[in-house]
Amino acid sequence: MKITTNKKAYYEYFVLENFDAGLILLGAEVKSIREGNVSIVDCFAYIINGEIWLKNMKVARYKQTHIAEKHDENRDKKLLLNRKEIDKIEKLLQNKGTTIVPLEIFTSHNRIKVKIGVVKGKKLYDKRATIKDRDIKREMNRENNV
Repeated sequence: MKITTNKKAYYEYFVLENFDAGLILLGAEVKSIREGNVSIVDCFAYIINGEIWLKNMKVARYKQTHIAEKHDENRDKKLLLNRKEIDKIEKLLQNKGTTIVPLEIFTSHNRIKVKIGVVKGKKLYDKRATIKDRDIKREMNRENNV
């Protein structure tokens, strides 16, 4: 079940490859994410010492949490991936202009997961083509429904 999608990422970047990763979260963060109080719009991932971390993933504080258990809303979160997947991502990142961006957060077997994508930035004319294709599809759907 999808919790949130990063629509800006699909507009700004070409997705080269997707990976599903687990997240290391605190209990209050899990409850807040399940309610949908999370934002991944300006989020990105980076690799340090063979580990992948998410930066700028904003998880709002859970309202019914005890004061002592409150978490930092903007802390870095570690992603859980296999060594083969991390090595593959590192190899893809050697190309110029590629980066790692979270595409969506979803639940799978009662676990919170994040779909990350190795992406390459679009040029302005690519973005215009994306808008044009989206408008054409919208018009076709309108004509078919009428």
